[in-house]
Amino acid sequence: MSSTTKTARIGEELWKTRVDKVNAELVTLTYGTIVAQLCHDYDGDYTEVNKQLDKMGYNIGLRLIEDFLARSSVGRCANFRETADMVAKVGFKMFLNISPTVTNWTSDNNQFSLIFEENPLADFVELPDDGRAQDELWFSNILCGVLRGALEMVQMQIDAHFVSDVLRGDDTTEMRVSLVRYIEDEMPPDEE
Repeated sequence: MSSTTKTARIGEELWKTRVDKVNAELVTLTYGTIVAQLCHDYDGDYTEVNKQLDKMGYNIGLRLIEDFLARSSVGRCANFRETADMVAKVGFKMFLNISPTVTNWTSDNNQFSLIFEENPLADFVELPDDGRAQDELWFSNILCGVLRGALEMVQMQIDAHFVSDVLRGDDTTEMRVSLVRYIEDEMPPDEE
């Protein structure tokens, strides 16, 4: 059995047996309300809304990784490829019951794409019709922040951003993930 198949099975079993589930429609509607409120609060400045969604996601990711590690009982990934599979097949499955496809690896294995066939955050959503949201708002940007926060807690600094979204009229929803560096255990400077 391949490691990808084994990883997918772990995610499926966790979704079925170990996770307290929240009603998906409730999450979708609540998230949509948060995005709408941010759009209102920042007066249609979608660049700032994207930043705020990423920041919120980052803070969620910092805490979500602890739950992930405790419930999944998975060990440390050997490399960034294994990490990508774990994120897609176990992490997303465990928390959102989806499994995005991992694809478009670079030759140095430091960048990949997640292709979302489904995105529960974007169900029942229409972007504002102001002529700018279609080009500027990344509705699910919170997911980029979640990945950044969670992977930082396991010693990986990454960059994550969406490059396409069906809500914007694209054929697919694609997030690009790049490994910036592995974070070494750093000791705080000595206080004298």
